[in-house]
This record gives sequence, C-alpha cells and structure tokens, in this order.
Amino acid sequence: MGRVWEAWGPVLVAWGIGVTAIPLIVLLLLEWRSRAGIERPIALQRSLTEVGIVAGTLPWVWMILTPTGGTRSVSVVPLRDLAATMGEFSFDTIVQIGANTAMFVPLGFLLPLRFPRFTGVWRMLILGAALSATLEIAQYVLDIGRVSSVDDVLMNAAGAGIGAHLVSMVRQLWRFRPLAEPDIRVQ
Repeated sequence: MGRVWEAWGPVLVAWGIGVTAIPLIVLLLLEWRSRAGIERPIALQRSLTEVGIVAGTLPWVWMILTPTGGTRSVSVVPLRDLAATMGEFSFDTIVQIGANTAMFVPLGFLLPLRFPRFTGVWRMLILGAALSATLEIAQYVLDIGRVSSVDDVLMNAAGAGIGAHLVSMVRQLWRFRPLAEPDIRVQ
C-alpha cells in the first residue's frame, strides 16, 4: 500500500480538492458574469462548460506530465505501439487505450458548446492532435521518463473527435443552440 500511496496519493488528494472546488468555481463565475449583465442561463452554461473543460482535461494532462523515473524515448511509427499493446492484451491494454482515447473526450464535447467556432468533428480532431502533439513534445523535452508516441496523439485526437461527435448528436436530439458570442458587456 505504501508504494501505491506514494505514487497516487498526491494525485488523489489534488483530485479530491479539485472536485470539491468545482461547484464553488462555477458559482463564482456565474455571479461574476451575472453582475456583468450576462443573462443567468447563458452565464451558467458558459461557467459550466469552461469549468468542465478544465476539470475534464487538466487531471489527465497533469498525469501524463508527471515524471516516471524511466528513460525518455520517442515512437514515431504510427500504430506500432498500439499493435504491440493490443498484442499483449491485458487489463493494462484496456487502461492504456481507454485512457488515451478518453483524455480529450471532455474537451471535444464541451469546447464546441462554449465556442461554436470549434463545432465539427474535423476541427476537434485537428485541435486534439495539435494539443496532444504539444504534450508529447513536452514529455520529451522535460525528460520525465515517458515514451512520446505518435499513437498517443492519434488516440487523443480520436477522443476529441468522439467528444465532438457526441455533442453533435446531443444537439440534434435536444436541439441545443450554441452560446451567443461575443459576451454582452455592461458599461
């Protein structure tokens, strides 16, 4: 238990604090926007989506930028790591593929709700790939003992695309309208 707590304890504590703070942050943003003259339903939707984007993506980013003590390496051949992982099928395979794909689903779902210009699966695929490539490069540059892999970029981008597809399905089902832009300013 000691090694597990040593590795995951700080992450779990930070996650617990972050989850507890989410409603407070949403309420503070809601009040700030309401005082700025933005209609309360729009202020609430904006606050929820922005906090959701950060809360749904930042813990994953923190996790992949946490040092492992291993040796850094680069894998640039597409699907090589994925095929190797699938060849050793185990619970870790499911976790590896699932986590890499799920990482950007919240971003792909919520970003188009908040900023309509990001609506569309292709836009989110490209944005997800660009953000993921940036993180993979950061892993290598920071020398944190992780493998910087093009397969991670592909899975992260797929997650952003899945999120974008899900939001388009939800919009069709419930006829959501995008948030009005730009913000209404009260002087």
